[in-house]
Amino acid sequence: MPDLLTPPRVRRGWYIACPSDALGAAPRAMRLLGDPVVLFRDADGTAGALVDRCPHRNVPLSGGAVVDGALRCPYHGWRFARDGRCAHIPALDGPPGAAHSADAHTVREQQGFVWIWGQAGGEPDTDPFHFSLIDAPGYLVVRREVAATGSVHAVAENALDVPHTAFLHGGLFRTDRDRAPIQCVVTRWADRVACEYIGEARPEGLVGRLLSPSGGLVTHFDRFILPSIVQVEYRIGEENHILVDAALTPVDDFETRLTAVVALKTRLPGFLVRPVVTPFALRIFGQDQVILKEQTESMQHFGEQRFVSTDIDLLGPHILKLLQRAERGDLGDLDRAPTVRETTMRV
Repeated sequence: MPDLLTPPRVRRGWYIACPSDALGAAPRAMRLLGDPVVLFRDADGTAGALVDRCPHRNVPLSGGAVVDGALRCPYHGWRFARDGRCAHIPALDGPPGAAHSADAHTVREQQGFVWIWGQAGGEPDTDPFHFSLIDAPGYLVVRREVAATGSVHAVAENALDVPHTAFLHGGLFRTDRDRAPIQCVVTRWADRVACEYIGEARPEGLVGRLLSPSGGLVTHFDRFILPSIVQVEYRIGEENHILVDAALTPVDDFETRLTAVVALKTRLPGFLVRPVVTPFALRIFGQDQVILKEQTESMQHFGEQRFVSTDIDLLGPHILKLLQRAERGDLGDLDRAPTVRETTMRV
């Protein structure tokens, strides 16, 4: 029988392992797609990642220490370089052989984050995601890491789903009053999907009033980029702009860590906006955490992920299809023309 509960697991992709400043002299354990991984820095300070299992006797390497730039197993003292090569076996005459190596993940460090390629031993065919506004002048930038009980698909859909905001986040972001029709244009490529909302009035909740006290129409895009990037972008006029980038790391099938970079530009000075942005965002996400946990527990109880969608479930079905195809390694032609679909939603 087909597995109706397990979500797609995309191993060929980049995921954030941790902030750069969180990886110091000691090894750091984590899980990625359900598998144990250990991070450490070599003698030059370069980050590496190994499957957290010594090939000698299967002991977790994360319980060891970094010695002479190599990760030393706590059981028999075997040492491993960041590429997995066994650098030293105590009391062994002669150098260790290739069979003594540990499995390694490719690691890159950029913009203050340690990124890890999801497939141990695999060769990356893309670059990690680049946060476009993280150093942009004139922007207030807030970084935050949070966790959610839910699959990458469920968390990504939640982040990009407009209709639920009037109910779950009523008053904070939108309200369920005076719904007006807007045009929604969904464009899907081989590795991403985006929706542009045309004719949307400024949201009546707190975030809309913060961005533009005088109201007006907004430019609004929601995007999902394989394997796990979600983007929400609002622009009201030339002076008010917010871009939320979130990199989702699948810790396990139903545990996802979000690393969010929020870039905000308004007419208000940053010292007035900063005390509002983080508590507001965390309050919204706290509500999402509760509903995602309830959603996950319900699916696990019934033993299946069942989704009945309508025309206004704009991005969720596309996200799931993209993840399923990426899991199979079947992205097709990345240069092929995108598909476009238009619909109307009342918000």
